[in-house]
Amino acid sequence: MATKAKKKAPAKKAVAKKAAKKAAPKKAAKKAAPKKKAAPKKAAPKKAAKKAAKPKVKRKPNAAFMKAMTPSAALAAVVGNKAMPRTEVVKNLWGYIKKHKLQDAKNRRMINADENLKKVFGGKSQVSMFDMTKLVSKHLS
Repeated sequence: MATKAKKKAPAKKAVAKKAAKKAAPKKAAKKAAPKKKAAPKKAAPKKAAKKAAKPKVKRKPNAAFMKAMTPSAALAAVVGNKAMPRTEVVKNLWGYIKKHKLQDAKNRRMINADENLKKVFGGKSQVSMFDMTKLVSKHLS
């Protein structure tokens, strides 16, 4: 009978080991739970991609931006006297600003006007790049 008691003792240890192993996966399961929460976030972009894929129609540019505008004499000295869309006027204006290094060195949002640009900017010696397009629109017809 002594041998039977010895056999039962290791069985209890094995049960205790199994219980310890079962406790460890519970901790791992808790760590795995946040991964499940992250999975729905990945699903949301897929829905957005499906929505973006449905409309296969190409975006048309706004006709108002593409309409050829004639610059005034003051603006023509900077961008040229040929009729062009607003987008091209702004593009050429920036080309002029970069070529003559008229962007303020410290505050890059400000444009320092030379003699030609002062006429366009209404006599102001320095203009914000955001106000620039507003001032230029007055010289287009």
